[in-house]
Amino acid sequence: MRRTRYQKGSLKLAERQSSKVWEFRWREVQFDGTIRRKNVVVGTVQELPTLSAAQAALDALRLDINQQTPQQLIKDISLETLVNHYRQHEMPDIFLKRKPAPDTGEDSKSYATQKTYEGYLRKWILPRWRSYRLTEIKAVEVERWLKPLVLARGTKAKIRNIMSALYSHAIRWEWADKNPISSVRQSAKREFTPDILTPEEIMAILKELSDPLRMMVELEAFTGLRRGEMIGLKWEDVNFDTLVLHVRRSVVAMVEGAPKTEASRKEVPVDAQLAESLWTWKQKAAYPMPGDWVFASPHMKGRQPYWPTSQWRHFGRPALKRAGVTKDVTFHTFRHTFGTLLNANGENAKVVQELLRHASLKVTTDVYMQAVSHQKREAQGRFASLVRGTTPAR
Repeated sequence: MRRTRYQKGSLKLAERQSSKVWEFRWREVQFDGTIRRKNVVVGTVQELPTLSAAQAALDALRLDINQQTPQQLIKDISLETLVNHYRQHEMPDIFLKRKPAPDTGEDSKSYATQKTYEGYLRKWILPRWRSYRLTEIKAVEVERWLKPLVLARGTKAKIRNIMSALYSHAIRWEWADKNPISSVRQSAKREFTPDILTPEEIMAILKELSDPLRMMVELEAFTGLRRGEMIGLKWEDVNFDTLVLHVRRSVVAMVEGAPKTEASRKEVPVDAQLAESLWTWKQKAAYPMPGDWVFASPHMKGRQPYWPTSQWRHFGRPALKRAGVTKDVTFHTFRHTFGTLLNANGENAKVVQELLRHASLKVTTDVYMQAVSHQKREAQGRFASLVRGTTPAR
């Protein structure tokens, strides 16, 4: 039986029709003991302009190739190598620069989560810890690094949590024995309370808006949808007969992906007046077919929705001034407001959780409580009536 050796392989430039590419070649021992030569393209010269960049990208691939190699033969890897391997296996849409694959129901990260992780890795974690070996990173040193950073506590906690996830990945692949980040102390407590709108402020803002932004804000304010879920709606997701919205996708940076969590897929009830507003918008929308986006952009000929941040920057902020609202308002403010006013309106905590479609509601919710459909519909209708100042329908 052949002795298993660590395969370093060789990395060379190779000519292709479109451009030069970095090609990695190695030998693989088959089950019958014979050797088979293999090769794979690591990337193009445009993507990896230098040999060192290509080698860094290759490190994660070498770990997979040498998976059957005794662990003591694999030298202590760097954090950058671990990050590249983590990207490959846990953030495949970002790593492969591909359109997110259809949701398979497996425990995979949404595109929005992958994009968030990539931002933290590039901006904070890699610049500081890139060249460190896994055994060289200590909890106290990470704490000392995080403490003076001029960032919100929640942001620092997110950095800590992502680093911890990297070490959990290393432990799973048997490249580390322990997770030093589990001992890093970093509070995630909010430093200030997010602004919450009053019912009067919501109605004042709506009066100052015109479509499509007015319809976007009305939908956000009265359902608590996430921004990506809102612009990810298609007309086929709106059931005017049963008065529900089906959340089937989320659009982040104009990339369509699965909803954030399994709980996010739950139906969202709408009251009759909100449904009427949606119907009116559909009648004047340029793209009203079932497969069209609810907020399809005419500028893009309906191929993608409007950019919500652009709409808010150009039309939402001026509307706040005209409405006399001085609070710091974003699309997410309406989701915070939805949950807060539902609670203030005396709704059951579990019903609030169901309407917001959270996976859990810590502290306030017993995990065994269930909210039936009519409770959610009545709660949403009462909330809409509270804001509008009308009598709830019976």
